[in-house]
Amino acid sequence: METKKTTTKKVVKPKVAKEKVEKKPKATSGALEAVIYSQKGASSGKLPLPKSVFGAKWNADLVHQVVLAMQANQRSGTAHTKDRSEVSGGGKKPWAQKGTGRARHGSSRSPIWVGGGTTFGPRTDKDYSQKINKKMRTKALFSVLSKKLDDNKILFVDSISLKDMKTKDAVAIVSSLAKVSGFEKLGSKKPTTALLALSKADKVVEKSFANLPGVTVGLAKDLNVLGAMSFNYIILVEPKESVSALEAKLK
Repeated sequence: METKKTTTKKVVKPKVAKEKVEKKPKATSGALEAVIYSQKGASSGKLPLPKSVFGAKWNADLVHQVVLAMQANQRSGTAHTKDRSEVSGGGKKPWAQKGTGRARHGSSRSPIWVGGGTTFGPRTDKDYSQKINKKMRTKALFSVLSKKLDDNKILFVDSISLKDMKTKDAVAIVSSLAKVSGFEKLGSKKPTTALLALSKADKVVEKSFANLPGVTVGLAKDLNVLGAMSFNYIILVEPKESVSALEAKLK
């Protein structure tokens, strides 16, 4: 018997003209805002932050590469082992070459002997240093600072002024700043709690905070990736000068 073929008609949908949506241009420049606090923990104003420094994208691979390179550059390379030519003794042949029934040996300072030299051990002539390009170092630092700013780990303080070198006054400042929301752990005694980045050297502030285990004093211009990653919080003192010093790294 003949079978009839059934055909299905395709339904053609009418084309609807799509409205053109104008794309807004991306903001390439601009500034973020940060709250500035006094040394007593009170809000004293706001500060615009450059996006080039505090608005960078998080680049974990770049940060990891730069941190490992900086750690490698800090290795002293003092580990040293003596090979068979440097170990004392062993000038005489232990026994005759033939006739003793034992294995032949030419020196008791061989690596297979107890007290002999070391084979493939660490040597002081090994160089662990790695090259870090300036752009890589700067971009990694700005990536870490931007991440810490998003995580509320950077505190901006207008100024820190101390008349005398007193640890008691430094403790009072830290306890006042610990009242700021998100920075309650500033009073911790861990050595990696906070980095106090000054815009310029101040011996009175450095000596006053020297006995506090939870605070390390440094300069904002010397801030690097390894230092920023080593501390939980970063306190930028005199933020206008400190931010300008960080922004100068781009040049």
